[in-house]
Amino acid sequence: MIEQQGRVVAREADAVWVETVRSGSCAACNAGRGCGQGTLERLQSDGLARVRALADVAAEVGDRVAIGIPEQLLLRGTLRVYLLPLVLLFGGALAGQYLGSGEETALPLGLLGLASGFVYNRWYSRRHEDDQTHQPRVLRVLPKSDESFINRESQ
Repeated sequence: MIEQQGRVVAREADAVWVETVRSGSCAACNAGRGCGQGTLERLQSDGLARVRALADVAAEVGDRVAIGIPEQLLLRGTLRVYLLPLVLLFGGALAGQYLGSGEETALPLGLLGLASGFVYNRWYSRRHEDDQTHQPRVLRVLPKSDESFINRESQ
């Protein structure tokens, strides 16, 4: 289970909105300021993200909670989002190379494969946006004395 800590900022009937601190890998990277990802991270206003998490436990506004998603869900999603379009791109290009007379057929079929991967991912995410197995959950309410969550608003 991949976990993140945050603070409950709003409550719904079966879910809560949790504000978490965005944690990038930029602090541990040697590239420093020369990286585009680091630049984008610095441009984000407050470094906080709001996440809707299903709440099976009693969590109220102001409580600090641990939310999580299964590791397998993250792994499958990563493979689907990144690998599937690339496989379809190369598959389409190879099919075009085999069926046609070279680049004239390979390029359009490769781009068609790439686009079909993007379309499939969009369809999949819309189809599963209400699926509770694809959403983060509140795992537990953290004790008030545990100060491991960084409250960015007080800094």
